Amino acid sequence: MSSSSPVDSFRGAAVLTLLGLLVLRWAVALHSYSGEKRPPMYGDYEAQRHWMEVTHNLPVGEWYFNTTENDLMYWGLDYPPLTAYHSKVCGFAASLIDKSFVALKASRGFESYHHKLFMRWTVILSDLVVLIPSVWLYFAKRLWSADDASLVWIFLVLSHPGLLLIDHGHFQYNGVSIGLTIAAVAALLRKRNLLCSALFVLALNFKQMSLYYALPFFFYLLGTSLQGGIARGIPKVGAIGMVVLATFTIIWLPFVTQLSQLKQVLHRLFPIARGIFEDKVSNIWCALNVVYKIKNSFSNEDMAVVCLVSTLVVVIPSSLNLLFRPHPQKFVYSLINSSLAFFLFSFQVHEKSILLAAIPVSLILPTDPFISMWFTAISSFSMLPLLLKDGLLIPTIALILFHIVATTLMVNVLPSTREKSLIVSDQSSSILWWWAAFFVSMIGCVILTLSSIFVKPPNNLPDLFPLLISVYSCLHFIIFLLYFNYKQMSLPGVCLKSLSEKNLSQAQGADILNKHAACDVHVTNSSIFFPEVVDESNGCGGQFSVTLVSDKFEGKSRLQRHQLVHSILAEELKVIHAFSQKTLTPEQWETQKTQ
Repeated sequence: MSSSSPVDSFRGAAVLTLLGLLVLRWAVALHSYSGEKRPPMYGDYEAQRHWMEVTHNLPVGEWYFNTTENDLMYWGLDYPPLTAYHSKVCGFAASLIDKSFVALKASRGFESYHHKLFMRWTVILSDLVVLIPSVWLYFAKRLWSADDASLVWIFLVLSHPGLLLIDHGHFQYNGVSIGLTIAAVAALLRKRNLLCSALFVLALNFKQMSLYYALPFFFYLLGTSLQGGIARGIPKVGAIGMVVLATFTIIWLPFVTQLSQLKQVLHRLFPIARGIFEDKVSNIWCALNVVYKIKNSFSNEDMAVVCLVSTLVVVIPSSLNLLFRPHPQKFVYSLINSSLAFFLFSFQVHEKSILLAAIPVSLILPTDPFISMWFTAISSFSMLPLLLKDGLLIPTIALILFHIVATTLMVNVLPSTREKSLIVSDQSSSILWWWAAFFVSMIGCVILTLSSIFVKPPNNLPDLFPLLISVYSCLHFIIFLLYFNYKQMSLPGVCLKSLSEKNLSQAQGADILNKHAACDVHVTNSSIFFPEVVDESNGCGGQFSVTLVSDKFEGKSRLQRHQLVHSILAEELKVIHAFSQKTLTPEQWETQKTQ
């Protein structure tokens, strides 16, 4: 009996991964959605259906205007043009199945089994077309292949509880804008700056909340473009600017022919009148509002300025660090820091906006799985009041528990990541303290969840438990923001000294670089050290050479030596486009030094 080839095994694993992701999505989709059977306004499900109705039946010039056929007080379109085009495509498909799905005015509040089936499939297909390929591109070494570790990360990111619950339960299309953003990140890490710029503009034009990521993209592209000098950098920046302008122009072309059209669309996208936050969002302003009524003390215009200044003050350190020391890992952490700062401090924040920080945090799963798992749990929990309102309690609990267990188990079985985080069976006191903090955090979530379900709040405090959840989650997010900023600032700059074997795998291949310099990186337990590291990649980690010395190389061929190194640094090498290494025994290294 012939055994299956590695290619066949990989294909089988990839198919099983995809099927698992589809099963999770459909399992959530079987539950209720936002506003189900709750007239007159229903919820986000009806909002998305109504936009299909409007864009399918009305000319482009009326989509964002209040007319006799388009009542903006009833779920008026308030997302950028790409969302409107997406709605038009879905509306056209709906009309082919059943015209009553999108009949102008007559379809308000339309609900049926077949319509729910259609709507759920539009989200799943959007994931299949945009989100899933984007996450694949981010983690896979090459377009048409990935290793087992990559499949694990792909599965964990795409099974994020918060994203599944909001898109496939509550009902939205966040996967499209997030997918486009991840595709832009993948392009950026492959040094496809022009493609990255176009993809990020698409993300911005699907949901304006993608602005949360704008500063990291801007400063990283600017920083890397100018590294070779201003004279060489200006043409690169100019080319990026032209791509951005051209992409915006194509998308907005139907709305820029008249100034009134452009002003109306912008007014719909940034409505100051709605207030500083909606519902009980887990950010600074909602938490402060518990003890000091901000909404009653300041006008919306004043608070918009306060929010802008506060957000910039918090984001600028991370952004400037990225500008002057651009690095792929710093960029990913800067995405987290920027989006989390915008969520905590900016104006007009929804509880669902935490997904904009949660998904970038998922991207650091290979290097920081414990913190990523913890943030995923808290960010999903922070939306509990909304999910309870939608009747999604059971899938919420199930998905959070599933993600914690799956992350712990999968990380522990991967040789390249088992020693990268606190998710190991090590009894050291520091690890026990981290785990203790995690369990205390989760116990708080359990207590607040049970209280929200079974305890009746006082009549004079009907929103007691949603507010407690908001404040509790906000405190976590503040601590996480400090942690992620620290992680970004501590990324490469000086040589790493005296690494133990245990945290060798934490040292990213690009982290141990010091541009055009030699750096001794000793690994005491394993007798592996890096006596020479040279970076020729303009700071991007794209091409470098490294000399590794170890007594473990004794009697091994060059291929066996490289396989040994690869087994330690497999995940880190994914960010390296051209890697050259010499592997020497200590005797060979001493001989080379004397020559």
